[in-house]
Amino acid sequence: MAERRSGLAGRIGGLSLAAAAAVATGLIVERKVVQERRQAAGDADRLGTLHSTPRQVVATDGVVLHAEVDEVAPYSDGTPDPDAPTLVFSHGFALNLDCWHFQRQALRGKYRMVFYDQRAHGQSQRGEWKHATIDQLGADLNSVIDQLVPQGRVVVVGHSMGGMSVMAYADAFTRSFADRVAGAVLIATSAGDMHPHETIGSWIPDGIGEVVALRAISALAKAPNLVDSARKFGSNIGYLVVRRFAFGSSDVPPEQVEFLDNMLADTPMEVLGAFFPQFEALDKYAVLGAFTNVATTIACGTRDRLTPLAHSRKLAGAIAGSKLLVLPGAGHMVIFEKAARLNAAIDDVAKQAARPDLRVVAG
Repeated sequence: MAERRSGLAGRIGGLSLAAAAAVATGLIVERKVVQERRQAAGDADRLGTLHSTPRQVVATDGVVLHAEVDEVAPYSDGTPDPDAPTLVFSHGFALNLDCWHFQRQALRGKYRMVFYDQRAHGQSQRGEWKHATIDQLGADLNSVIDQLVPQGRVVVVGHSMGGMSVMAYADAFTRSFADRVAGAVLIATSAGDMHPHETIGSWIPDGIGEVVALRAISALAKAPNLVDSARKFGSNIGYLVVRRFAFGSSDVPPEQVEFLDNMLADTPMEVLGAFFPQFEALDKYAVLGAFTNVATTIACGTRDRLTPLAHSRKLAGAIAGSKLLVLPGAGHMVIFEKAARLNAAIDDVAKQAARPDLRVVAG
């Protein structure tokens, strides 16, 4: 009996030591994260500070979208360059137009650029939830181009859900896309066959994972105020999750993680719950042939956990003459991690859009 008690005491002692070690490790990680975030706060505040006069775009259902236009200096006679395209940037899920900070910084003054917040994101209105669809986002992009780029060539740049918006625009507005779009840059995105639950664990069977993921998001969306408060005020865990899943490198600058974490935390849970089911149902492969007629570059990082490289390879295989830019070591936020290379790719597409004769189409 004494031996059994001794064994039980030993096991309890071992568990206590393990628990104490876990708590100590947690405290060390917590202190490290707090220190890292304090150091990053000032630099993070400087990111996303590039703005211009706010513009309004009225969508097809009356929703008002927030937009900004960075104009370019005209010729000495006051006329703009007739061949220079306008770059229109469409951001991803749970982000806002500030996510294009590094592209805006690098290309400002070189091209006329249009940035806008997707509906229910950033400063744009929400509208009815029945319109929280990828197809509606495509219609919104058409409205942005109609109202802010009434003439001239356009290069559409879409990241993640923004790339899906570009495909939805090409699908529903075939004439506008063919007449206006001379270039496209599709970044860390997909045309379909998405299984969002695989982000958590590829070992989860698709049938089960899809149901569990949708139910979990739906349940959280039913208590948005509670969830949003937890996301904003208990965000050290969120910070670690963002660094783990959004970036490919473990040594990503802390200010970039903080900057992204703030954007994600500012996106209401109701918005996440409304758009999440759209990714599972997405299928825009049939429209990809339309991109054959425009200069198209597809870019993705090798460590993208949200829209893995296989999706970009499939896009490139379906779009004749497209270029696939593979960025080693980058995660989903490749627009941060590999900004220089990506900016050069956007610049190259813009040059081809201005001079179609520069483009070599695969035979």
